[in-house]
Amino acid sequence: MAATPCTVLIVEDSPIQALALQQTLEQKGLRVLRALDGCTGVAMAERYRPDVVVLDVQMPKMNGLEACRRLKQNPVTQNIPIVMLTAHGEPATLTQGLDLGAVDFIPKDAFSDTVLLETLRQLRVLDDGLRSGNAQG
Repeated sequence: MAATPCTVLIVEDSPIQALALQQTLEQKGLRVLRALDGCTGVAMAERYRPDVVVLDVQMPKMNGLEACRRLKQNPVTQNIPIVMLTAHGEPATLTQGLDLGAVDFIPKDAFSDTVLLETLRQLRVLDDGLRSGNAQG
């Protein structure tokens, strides 16, 4: 099977933050999909089956914790790693997200991009940006 770029689904309600993340990831050779709310993000994950989902905690329609719960309960998406982004690092939120199946929590700050890229390396999504294909679409 031919190697294809790894796909990252960014679920972030701030278009500015989503675009900044998208540009950072695309510069590393990754394919990026974007959703502006949890409902759309869950539907896109089911349809495209990305290699990883980067999920904001606070969003309209469905927050990131509920989206994480739904993704992990669905057999189609349950094995996709989820990285949560948050502007608020309350311990209860962090614990709840990890209990729901998120693999990491990244605070939204000046180091978010660096930490996210390292997390993607640890998940083997960013080795060379190529994988023999989980994503479809």
